[in-house]
This record gives sequence, structure tokens and C-alpha cells, in this order.
Amino acid sequence: MQNHIVKTHPDGTILPREEQLAWKLAQLAAHNQAADADVIEMIGNRVIDNAAVALAAINRPPVRNARLLALGYPHPHNSGARLFGAANDRSFHCEWAALANGVAVRELDMHDTYLAADYSHPGDNIPGLLAAAQQTGSNGRALTLGILTAYEVQMSLVTGICLHEHKIDHVAHLAPAVAAGLGTMLQMPAEQIYQAINQSLHLACATRQSRKGDITSWKAYAPAQANKIAIEAVGRVRLGERAPSPIYEGRDAVIAYMLSGPDAEYRVPLPDPGENMRAILRSYTKEHSAEYQAQALIDLGFRLHALHIDLYQVEDVVIRTSHHTHYVIGTGANDPQKMDPDASRETLDHSAMYILAVAWEDGAWHHVHSYTSERAHRPSTVALWHKIRTAEVAEWTQAYHHPDPDHKKFGAQVVVRLADGTQIAERLDNPNAHYLGERPFARPDYIDKLTVLTEGLVAPAEVERFLGLVDRLPDLTPEEVGQLNLVAAEGMLEDASSSRVGIL
Repeated sequence: MQNHIVKTHPDGTILPREEQLAWKLAQLAAHNQAADADVIEMIGNRVIDNAAVALAAINRPPVRNARLLALGYPHPHNSGARLFGAANDRSFHCEWAALANGVAVRELDMHDTYLAADYSHPGDNIPGLLAAAQQTGSNGRALTLGILTAYEVQMSLVTGICLHEHKIDHVAHLAPAVAAGLGTMLQMPAEQIYQAINQSLHLACATRQSRKGDITSWKAYAPAQANKIAIEAVGRVRLGERAPSPIYEGRDAVIAYMLSGPDAEYRVPLPDPGENMRAILRSYTKEHSAEYQAQALIDLGFRLHALHIDLYQVEDVVIRTSHHTHYVIGTGANDPQKMDPDASRETLDHSAMYILAVAWEDGAWHHVHSYTSERAHRPSTVALWHKIRTAEVAEWTQAYHHPDPDHKKFGAQVVVRLADGTQIAERLDNPNAHYLGERPFARPDYIDKLTVLTEGLVAPAEVERFLGLVDRLPDLTPEEVGQLNLVAAEGMLEDASSSRVGIL
């Protein structure tokens, strides 16, 4: 790997294209021609994971609404993209399919994650790439390499450039990654990929208010919109349109006026020329439907449940953890909604206190049942919930930011104080399913997750058909890529058709 130094260029100078980050990313995308076997398997795992969480959320209101928007844009020659859950004999404009499918993937907050200088869900890349692959007649090899490029680019940006400290949402790293992945998949020249990356970043910068206070369904729409932005940018540059540049290093560009200012310097790790991309292996999925920092808390909740502690004797609970957990999903956020039984599901899945209380009390976690209004209002849960607080501990913050991914820790220590003064402590460095966890997810675990989340929604034979395609992902024909969509059982998909035309 090499570190590319990114900084604002001085007034009165022209930064050569070869020194611009967007050009380096474009070159990376244009030259991606091969993938290692273990990487190909992980790409397949991510495709399965996306299908699982998307179908589990397929009838939730935000997903249904996004689908209604896409249904208004059928492809005129029926050679467009498929909508997740819908029959494969209909197709739609890929940018709208990417939006609908992206919302479905993101809605339950249960797909993969990568945390470094910033936050990300690299699986958010897949809906846009798959939709574009289906509409452009790309084969499985092209789709596989496109996904690989998107993961590499997004994870490199997330490793080197922090957005959240400036209250910029992490989709600003996602849109350029999708554009780069599309460049690889469609075998675009580096010049076009460069322009598409510039356009995508320029249009995708948004504030983090979508993840603060009263969190709404826009949390699911934001990455889906980034996919749509990237697809539209690629469409424009393939017609010859250009974009603002240098988009990172310009005097009035992202670093100078949205991030750390004209004197800042960032280091973005990129593969050496000829080095195969492998960043995807350092991403990690979610076993449970909750924000990533809550994954270990759910596992710890299960441990506490097994100890059979009398909850009425609990006086105080402290979650000793990282800066991120404390300030984003903990009491350090100073969000009263995180302690409110009437809060939205999107807010509850970003409340470490609620999540630990439910996992501890139930000894189980369910993507639907654990978030119902009845569940949130249970008096015993509310009582325990309000005894829990978080505290930042330097050890956990340092481990969270460790430069070596193999030494990062995304866990916590939970210290319980009982009425008689007894203290009980449980610690977990990483969630069980993490690649450094006690039982890292492998292909059978992804298949089991798919089976559980789609039970009653998708026929077993349809699950087998889909998995058979994933097993041959790099070898799929364009026609088979068009069928790479898990179809809901008859009558199970709500709002499967619409009389609306367009967005009105």
C-alpha cells in the first residue's frame, strides 16, 4: 500500500492531475482487472447479506415509498434494473431502482460496516452497481470487479479522511466510490471516471443532522441517494460533461471549506500499482439489527442475561467504551430522544442504553420485535434503560483509532453495580461476528442470516435459486445478472405496482 498525501494547493498554482486524489482513484478503477479467490467469496457474502436485510425490510414504509417512486419509471424496453423483491419480468430505470433498493438495504441498519477515520457501510455500494449492471448488460465478472473497486475506494477514503468531525455525513465517501466502481464495471477510460468522481463528491456532501436528534427514515435514503447521484454523474460524463476540479484539493473545494481547512493534510492509503484489492476483507457485517457500536453491546447483553441478575437490584450500569460509542449512541450525545420510549426506531437503534437493556432482559435480539412500541414501553425495560449510562475510556478510544485494522476494537466493558455494592463486569473487545471476534461470520452464517430474515417472505426454492447464482457470481452471463434478485413469494410484496407516473 502507498499513502497518497491530500492537501489544498496554494493560490496561483495549478495542481497537476496526476497529483489529485480523484485522478489516483480513477486510475485505480480503470486498472482493476483481477480479484483473489477469498475476495470473490467475500463479495458473494456481501451480495447475500444485502439481499437478506433488504427483503427483511421490504414492506417497511420508507422502503415501500422508495419502491413507489421507482415504479413510476419503468424501463421503456424492459431492459432496465430489477426492484428487490419484485418479479424479475419487470425492469425500471437503474437510477430509481438504485434508490429503492438502496433504501431497502439500509433501512434495518443490519448490513456491513467499516470504521476508521470515518464511518461507512460499504455494502451501500452494491444496489447502485447491481442496478446499473442489469441495465447495461454487464456480466458477472464486470459486476464483481466493480463492487471490489467501490469497496476499495470507499474504505480508503474512510481510512484517511474524517468527515464526521466537521459534521459531514459519510455518504460523501460513498458517492465517489460508486462512481469509481461503475467506471471499472463499464470499462470507462480514466478521464471519464475522474470526472464522475469529481461530480459525485461535489453533489453528495450533506450534514450529519440525518443521524442526530430525531433520526428519521432519511438515514436510509441518504446512501441510496448517493448511489443515484453517482449513476447520474456517470451518465453525464459519458456524454462528455465535465466536473469541478480539483474537487478535494481546490482552493474553494472540500478540504479547504468543508473539512480541516487549507492547511490540513490527509493521507489516503491506496494499493500499489499491480496490487490486487483486498480491503473488502476488513469490512464486517452485523449479526444484529443495530448501529455497529451496539453489536458488542447486544452480545454483552446476552452474557448478562445468562448470569440471571435480579434486575430490581441493579443500581447503576456504566458502559465503558470509545469516544464514538459515548458521543454518537451513548449518553454523551445529550440526545433526550435516546432515553425516550416514544422515540423512532431509527433513534432507538442508535441508543446504546436501550439496546443493552433489551438484549440483557430478553437474552435475544430481533430486527422487528426488539423495536416495537410495546417493547420500548415495558416498565421493567424503561427502569433498567434509565439506569444505564456511557463513559468514554481512553483505552477504548485509542483501540478504536488504531491504525492497524487487526488491532482495532469496537467493543466495551459493562460494569454493573448492585444494591448491596457488588460489582459485575463483562468485557468484549469485538462483536462475535467480527473477523477478529469469537465466531467470525463465514458463508454458512450469511446463508443462515438470509434464511432467518426472509422466512415467510421468500419461498425456499427461490432462496436456493438466488444462492446458486451467487455461487457463480464471476461467471454469470448478462442475462443471469438480470436475474440476480431475490423475489418475494406471491402476495408478500406490498405496493408491488403503482399507477403513478414519475415522482408526482
